[in-house]
Amino acid sequence: MTMEESSRKVPWETYYGPNLGYVQDQYEKYVADPGAVDPAYRELFDQWGEPPQSEYSAASMIDYKLQSPPIGAQGQLDPNTLQKAVTAGRMVWNIREYGHLAAQIDPLGLDAEQDTRLLDPAAYGLTEQDLKAFPASLIWDNAPAVTLNGWEAIQRLRAAYTGPIAYEFSHIHNEEERRWLNSYAESDWSSKPLTTQERKALLGRLIEVEQFEEFLHKTFVGQKRFSIEGNDVLVPVLDEIIRLVTNAGASNVLMGMAHRGRLNVLAHVLGKPYSKIFSEFHHSPNKDLNPSEGSTGINYGWTGDVKYHLGADRFVKDGEAVQARLTLANNPSHLEYVNPVVQGFSRAAQEDRSQAGYPQLDVSKAATIIMHGDAAFPGEGIVAESLNFTNLRGFRNGGTVHIIVNNRLGFTTESVDSRSTRYASDLAKGYEIPIVHVNADNPEACIAAARMAGEYRNRFKKDFLIDLIGYRRYGHNESDDPETTQPLVYRKVKSHPTVSKLYAQNLMTQGIVDEAFGAGLIEKVQNRLKEAHEHVKNQQEEEPEITPVKARKNKGAVVRTAVELKKLRQINDNLLKWPKDFHVYPKLDRILQRRKTALNEGEKVDWSLAETLALATILADGKPIRMTGQDAERATFAHRNLVLHEPETGKTHCPLHTLPEARASFSIHNSPLSEASVLGFEYGYNVYSPETLVIWEAQFGDFANCAQVIFDQFISAGRAKWRQKSSLVMLLPHGSEGQGPEHTSARLERFLQLSAQNNWTVANLSSASQYFHLLRRQAALSDSEEARPLVLMSPKSLIRNSRVASPASELSKGAFRPVLEQPGLGARPDRVERIVLCSGKIAIDLEEALEKEKNEAEERLHIIRVEQLYPFPEEEIRNIFSRFPLVKEFVWAQEEPKNMGAWSYIEPRLRNVVPQGAEIRYAGRPERSSPASGYQQVHSLEQQRIIQSALKQDSKNNIRLGR
Repeated sequence: MTMEESSRKVPWETYYGPNLGYVQDQYEKYVADPGAVDPAYRELFDQWGEPPQSEYSAASMIDYKLQSPPIGAQGQLDPNTLQKAVTAGRMVWNIREYGHLAAQIDPLGLDAEQDTRLLDPAAYGLTEQDLKAFPASLIWDNAPAVTLNGWEAIQRLRAAYTGPIAYEFSHIHNEEERRWLNSYAESDWSSKPLTTQERKALLGRLIEVEQFEEFLHKTFVGQKRFSIEGNDVLVPVLDEIIRLVTNAGASNVLMGMAHRGRLNVLAHVLGKPYSKIFSEFHHSPNKDLNPSEGSTGINYGWTGDVKYHLGADRFVKDGEAVQARLTLANNPSHLEYVNPVVQGFSRAAQEDRSQAGYPQLDVSKAATIIMHGDAAFPGEGIVAESLNFTNLRGFRNGGTVHIIVNNRLGFTTESVDSRSTRYASDLAKGYEIPIVHVNADNPEACIAAARMAGEYRNRFKKDFLIDLIGYRRYGHNESDDPETTQPLVYRKVKSHPTVSKLYAQNLMTQGIVDEAFGAGLIEKVQNRLKEAHEHVKNQQEEEPEITPVKARKNKGAVVRTAVELKKLRQINDNLLKWPKDFHVYPKLDRILQRRKTALNEGEKVDWSLAETLALATILADGKPIRMTGQDAERATFAHRNLVLHEPETGKTHCPLHTLPEARASFSIHNSPLSEASVLGFEYGYNVYSPETLVIWEAQFGDFANCAQVIFDQFISAGRAKWRQKSSLVMLLPHGSEGQGPEHTSARLERFLQLSAQNNWTVANLSSASQYFHLLRRQAALSDSEEARPLVLMSPKSLIRNSRVASPASELSKGAFRPVLEQPGLGARPDRVERIVLCSGKIAIDLEEALEKEKNEAEERLHIIRVEQLYPFPEEEIRNIFSRFPLVKEFVWAQEEPKNMGAWSYIEPRLRNVVPQGAEIRYAGRPERSSPASGYQQVHSLEQQRIIQSALKQDSKNNIRLGR
């Protein structure tokens, strides 16, 4: 009997229910005494062994039969048969791994023919007859019952893996996930077709998408819109994913995308009215800008942003109840930099911050969808940085659904010149993200891919990627002629039917719709578009609504930041209590115990304790806090130590989590070694949760360089472009300490250059109490109209400098002061001839120098510390100057080179406040291309020269500038 014959005659297939139970009972008797059962049953059990314990499908019966090994003619194992079975099994896995090479995922037929021999049985020395001899389940563990043999199994698998959907799962190490993915892929999505109603709705959606783009193309000729055409199916794919994640409990869906297709997503997914979009086109006279940008017509006064950078919110209702809030984030043309911002949105939406301790994370409360460009996904490093968040404790969000909106062109650059990988999606393999490539001209396959993505995300709470492979119908921005660079591609595009036409023809062939149905849908959409446009045309032409940025007083809103001494002492005592079974590292314990008396009369509070007390009192006020950075728990300079480690067990304890006074959560996490993505994440978290004080700390201020796009495009300009509020705090260790060029400057000059329209606060402090009050002010103003980001040049050596420490009275009284005067100077205003202005660490250096060289010259000198550089405290400085009528010269002293630091920003502002005829001088390093010397001796000599230049009138290093 051949294996094929036996596979059709497994006896247990005919037994089920009571009959199967009877056979099992007979087998038990047979085991005890073969002679106790009828000869027919004895022969059956002799040949086939034990019957199954439950009712099996036909495929399972075949599996059972195969418990007996193949027997050769002499009753021995047949090695040739075994080898063929093993080879057939290997072929199945190769189909799973390499089937994507033969998949029909190229709508234009542009791809070169791939080597698909691994999918051909002949390459394995297998014939059709060989495979037919094997039961299907021997080589395919997911074989359906109707699959009778190995040949049919191979054909079904090839169809599953080489159709309009291509799967890449072999890089997934988790066995459960990979089995689920393969099983889902092999369950044959085409055998579970959409209902007739779903198909009609899908056609209607595609027609909406296409007609919207065609209307814009004809009505606003030459204006840039970054059309979705060629990837029209993105909109119904988003619809399906949103449906799946909201049905699974997500009350927030946070989305990010670049400008390609944004207008269509805004209109149809976010529900932005057609008339609103059309009105923005009417206010777009500047159409001839550079090809990758668009009109600035709605940007009067450089406020606002172009229409295809704007985001939106929409509340989706299920009956009368709000089911979910959809948010599409604003995004500049730095395509992928919105990714971490959106992930920050999601984490903020998923966390409950109302109780002390770490926030309670529920990843089912919000879902993330990010749309990428096929050139940008492998091309921009921020993508890899953001993908790295997927399993990190402080940043994970329960799975992002990524969609590469793949038109296989980056402006004019083809894939062969823009990436070294086969697919645009290959980067995701390193993070074990399942990948599905799907032909954008097959809408039902695209919906199947969306369902797989949504169900995987809901089940495993991990990322999933859909590579939506289409094309671009027009040039990069519709006014560009793509035939100059891709003539062969666009020869095909011109003759290629749109997806709505292809799908309509498909449904007509199946008899689901007729031609009149499609024509009726088109007419309805066109009528809506025309009506909206007529409405806009008939409205009186108005200037775009631009809300001017309100002037903000330098002192900001009046906020009480002082805390009663009694409360401070109580909190300080509680911060030094740990669980009974927790032992602090002895060296650190001694350091922390010194804080017990820091609030006593005659003692002082250093920088680190001032920070801890500020955070603790903010929590006591009911304000949640989130703090991250590459070493935020301990801090780069080992001063913070807010997460303590038990030396024997490694257990951790955060005193702010068990603080009895705390009425909100405190989240602190060491971050990955990525400035751009982490800062973007924290900005997004803060924007979505404005009531939270969010703090990001750079390991060294220099490393903020790596996040420059986030500073430039989001934090400094987000309010002006998008009315997007933030109170994010950025701590950037800064100061010339002789540590070389790369550990010196946080590039203060760049932040001051970006300062305008009261967009943020830039500070460089010289006392612990100032830091205490500034943090508390920042927290108090968050989630208000006065909220602004805070850029703080935080100290390094000053953290432990006794001159920076403050008595407790300065915390329990007073408030943050934008300007401080040097104690001990200026007592005789009528004798002061020179005023030195400075900021940050050099103020302490000047103070030390004064103490060492006490002389009569001090009466002719006064020093002002500008603690808040922006907004510039002009009123306070002018008031101080008015007390010294005989001053002849004003000196700005700084550590940084002349072309760096605050000098270029300060100098014109000083000219506005110094008295007529007074001189303005500069004391500092000359212009340099590097922030600092790499030699300690050179640094020390330069530093001494700056101090002398600032304090002594006869110094040759003073540079007279006049007024």
